[in-house]
Amino acid sequence: MTRLIVAGGGGGDAVAAAVLDRVLYGVDGSPGGEPAVILSYSWDRLIVDPFPGPRGAAGFTGLRRLTPHVYAVPADAVPVPPGGATLPRLARELPHTFALIDPHHGVEGMIRQLEELVERLAPDSVDLLDVGGDIVARGDEPTLRSPLGDALSLAACAQASAEIRLLVAGPGLDGEIPPEVLRERLGPVVHTLRATEVTPVDGVLEWHPSEATAMLMAAARGERGLCEIRDAGLAVPLTDGSPAVHEADLDAAFARNLLAQAIVTTTGLDEAERYSRELFGHSEIDGEREKAARLERRPGTAPPDPDEALRRLAAFEDDARARGITHTTFRRLTEALGVPGEHRTALRSLLIAAHPERYAAPLWRL
Repeated sequence: MTRLIVAGGGGGDAVAAAVLDRVLYGVDGSPGGEPAVILSYSWDRLIVDPFPGPRGAAGFTGLRRLTPHVYAVPADAVPVPPGGATLPRLARELPHTFALIDPHHGVEGMIRQLEELVERLAPDSVDLLDVGGDIVARGDEPTLRSPLGDALSLAACAQASAEIRLLVAGPGLDGEIPPEVLRERLGPVVHTLRATEVTPVDGVLEWHPSEATAMLMAAARGERGLCEIRDAGLAVPLTDGSPAVHEADLDAAFARNLLAQAIVTTTGLDEAERYSRELFGHSEIDGEREKAARLERRPGTAPPDPDEALRRLAAFEDDARARGITHTTFRRLTEALGVPGEHRTALRSLLIAAHPERYAAPLWRL
């Protein structure tokens, strides 16, 4: 049995795809057979990759060609310096094959990649997965922060000749579209994740920066409350519905998404960005470019001072509890405590060593 899962937004969606492959289809000698091929962007936060936007095949050495336009990212692939990428490490730590979505030739190029991969693999199933659910947005919602990657994936999958199922895991966990808005756009629950089912990615979540997938896995372990995320301090509820995986109507999602419809015939990423600016007044990659320029001008910083970090932590926790917050992510903590993102791992180790009882893997419990 061969399966293909498209991680619609890249990043943490690829980690969640590995979990769902195991629980929905089975791997490691069970009836599901070999692990799925996961088709994902290499589109990481600037703390991982200082280059704005998604990384294409030219941004790596050591890729393995699967089809004329699709490459696998093996464990020994190396991003072209000074860039970074999470996919090679995922390939080292998980049993799946990670194939690279390269959107630099627009949606038409992505359709070609998808069609070639389907022809090569002849998969028994193809799923498009999004953690959080912003893939079923219109695209113009004021709370939406990152519509372009999902719109590209949605447009390509909606136009492909293969039969593709759209799955949404953890509705609302990306903090962009409220769960109550998503509820009417989602279909039945196909699975609700449990603690034992997310254990295989425990090691990955020790270093991977995804917040939405971290909350999805924490919710599967039973964490409930209000989690504060991102530099903006968005409050995201962790509820009994948070670990659910829903099916959604792919054609309806495409018909709803203004950007996906606009970019369906694009042949370049810059062209897709232009449509985003025309429709919404911005491209999310422009925001990444501005932030990258600010980071480049910032002087180097030393690791956090332990005493000062713990003092700031105590003050932040007091304020957060007063707002009703029960959990937070380590990305949020680095922002709130004034620690640069490159020192996130050091800060995380410091806090867990000081207060191990607060570590609600992979979140921080207040």
